[in-house]
Amino acid sequence: MSHSTKGRRKFLKNSLALSAGGLILHGAPTIVPSTVFGKNAPSNKINIGQIGFGRIAMTHDLPETMKNEVARVIAVADVDRNRMQKGKTFIEGYYAKKTGKANYVDAKTYEDYKELIANKDIDAVIISTPDHWHAQPAMEAALAKKHVYLQKPTSLTIEEGRSMSDIVRKMGVTFQLGSQQRSRGGGVQFRKACELVRNGRIGKLKEVHVGLPADPSGGVTTEMPIPEGLNYDMWLGSTPYIYYTQDRVHDQKEINGPRPGWLRLEQFGAGMITGWGVHHIDIAHWGMNTELTGPIEITGAAEFPTTGLWNVHGDYKVEAKYANGVTMFVNSENPNGVKFVGEDGWIFVTRGAGSVTGSDPTTGQPKVNKAFNASDPAILTSVIKPNEIHLYDSPEQHQNWLECIQNKKETISPAEVAHRSCSACLVSFAAMKMGTKLYWDPKKEIFKDNIEANKLLSRPQRFPYGTNYVNLK
Repeated sequence: MSHSTKGRRKFLKNSLALSAGGLILHGAPTIVPSTVFGKNAPSNKINIGQIGFGRIAMTHDLPETMKNEVARVIAVADVDRNRMQKGKTFIEGYYAKKTGKANYVDAKTYEDYKELIANKDIDAVIISTPDHWHAQPAMEAALAKKHVYLQKPTSLTIEEGRSMSDIVRKMGVTFQLGSQQRSRGGGVQFRKACELVRNGRIGKLKEVHVGLPADPSGGVTTEMPIPEGLNYDMWLGSTPYIYYTQDRVHDQKEINGPRPGWLRLEQFGAGMITGWGVHHIDIAHWGMNTELTGPIEITGAAEFPTTGLWNVHGDYKVEAKYANGVTMFVNSENPNGVKFVGEDGWIFVTRGAGSVTGSDPTTGQPKVNKAFNASDPAILTSVIKPNEIHLYDSPEQHQNWLECIQNKKETISPAEVAHRSCSACLVSFAAMKMGTKLYWDPKKEIFKDNIEANKLLSRPQRFPYGTNYVNLK
């Protein structure tokens, strides 16, 4: 780690005077009656700017947000002008159909998200960008006192994730990560499974088995002209400059088309270990009661492509031990989902019908017939008594975010919890790359006695992009 990086981390710790260990666990929010806010009064709407208009924004983030009466999306930013204009059309068309008013919203457009954040009419932002463009806009939005809904994973590196979580905490804005499996909208079975585990229905927890997909190799390597209207330099952001080819970025014709190539390139992410891992490892942490910490020992191995453009990991295995005595096994051989194994039985949980998203690869993983299962069916119908542990109950991830903005409550997936689930994935990625046992200090967020592994905690950032160049004043 460079001297400047160390200095930056020290500055953040000293100037923000933050402690991840001091985070207060959240309670369920109360819904403020519409009579208080006057839901039809424009001045009492939450004005939202959408940063990044791709398949997730179009099919998930915007529809789930705009269906809430308190939300009013008024702007969109994208470095691809074609997508920016389609975002404007989508937003205006949605509201026109919903309200019957063709001019209900005149969505402002920005090629540079910083200008969107500077708009004083905007109260909150949704960030649905590629992984390498998550932490920086989230930090800058928080510094501008905008509330933040951020797509997972939280960050590209552990260092920038720590910086982002600290800034969010200091600024006191409402933050939500798009880990929708925590909310009822993502499947009520996840919370119920974690409650059953936390209340001892399978006895003392011993192991957690997580199954995630693996990405294939491939991708066209041919250099292509940069499309008109795409600010490719800004799209690359803090990562090294490299020639344009469509399979490195996204489809130029269809927004909700093929899975974008950046998901399969280490330059912009870590592959499925963070892509799906943040979802399932987050649930594992919820059930293990390790939301504010991480593993202490990790071993890993993975296959990495040697041909083609895409270079994120293929099949892999990770074993992570936690201080509470639980061992988590994460690999591409397990069924997609989370299996909690205790001394007296087991509980398995996954998404509806055990399916993954339609565009995700599933090759090699066993088929799942039940999204919620147990060694004894009676475990699943066990009633959680009033005096037992009741976990945060949220109706839907975006709705919870909006309610918490109104009520000034903590969301179901706040910044520190989000950072910890992502950092467990990134620590696993480091173990896969190193191929040896690593010892992790979750309090200091550093590997013990391993200089090479600690180099993976951050990445060089290409000026002027990156969290290292965010103005903290």
